[in-house]
Amino acid sequence: MTKKLPDYADLAGRLVLWFRSAARDLPWRKTRDPYAIWVSEVMLQQTQVRTVIPYWERWLRELPTIADLAAAPIDQILKLWEGLGYYSRARNLRRAAQMIVREFAGIFPTDPAAALTLPGIGPYTAGAIASIAFNQPEPILDGNVIRVLTRLLALGGDPRGRELNRQLWAHARYFVEAAAKLPPASRRGQFGHCSALNQSLMELGATICSPANPNCALCPLQKHCLAHRLQRVDQFPETAPRPTPTLRRFATAVLEHNRRFLVCQRAIGTVNAGFWEFPNVELAPGEDPQTALAALLGLPAHHLKADGEIRHSITRYRMIQRVYRAKVAKPAPWPGGRWVGQAELVALPVTAAHRKWVAKFCQAH
Repeated sequence: MTKKLPDYADLAGRLVLWFRSAARDLPWRKTRDPYAIWVSEVMLQQTQVRTVIPYWERWLRELPTIADLAAAPIDQILKLWEGLGYYSRARNLRRAAQMIVREFAGIFPTDPAAALTLPGIGPYTAGAIASIAFNQPEPILDGNVIRVLTRLLALGGDPRGRELNRQLWAHARYFVEAAAKLPPASRRGQFGHCSALNQSLMELGATICSPANPNCALCPLQKHCLAHRLQRVDQFPETAPRPTPTLRRFATAVLEHNRRFLVCQRAIGTVNAGFWEFPNVELAPGEDPQTALAALLGLPAHHLKADGEIRHSITRYRMIQRVYRAKVAKPAPWPGGRWVGQAELVALPVTAAHRKWVAKFCQAH
């Protein structure tokens, strides 16, 4: 049986009114600058709001314009992003800024099709910037919006599957186009309706229609939500099971010579490219970390003193790094590496796991 389509105009009006009264006070909501909104949207991918706020504020202080971003050295970009993860986002921001300077006179394009030509900008980000910064009726679809729409309309299936994903984009477009036809905002300075509508869908998913234990009593769409009516809210969206975590083991060396330390830069094309880290080697199953590290460094194994362990996770991988310390009499050259003092070590962009050891070392000295 074909489901009856909702009254998008009515629901859009409810969402816009709800957003104007319930929206969180977030710093990027105080500007219409497409650059500032773009940076916030990229930072918010895979990252929680409370984590992003100080990063966004620092980024805009140090790189207030697209031209500043385009001209910034990659080490500065990575240092500003240090700790946010998914570092290709930062590199793509810089590449896109350089393209905007080169091809769009340094002005973020108002045409979503042009925005889609920029590195790192897909349909969601292009739609978010077009609607929030320029109040254009462009749809958005992220995890929060997917959750709201699949529950509202009781849409089963994998949201990443082609057919359901196509349907969700269509519903998102119907909503924002309905919002564009609402009567003009009554107060100056308010978000335009397209902007408010798209932000309301994200806000609803982030604050009320949460993955677990949604607060349906506060939802402005409760009476219209099919999943709520069917008492099946927790069954939407349908998600694939998470992959089994994979354990990876490493041995890491902190080598010191006259209060200088050896660090090496990760190569282009690798995970965390451009970041710095202490020399390390991934271990085969059953391989002894001290022996493997000694072979990598060309040092006797007994020169390496165990100094603790680092545990961290990246996507489905669970990493364990055994850390060893050693003082060397002569600083040997290292491919892609250099010997740095403590101040430079702190200033360099360092991979997340090794940054923990940098902080530990600095506290000890």
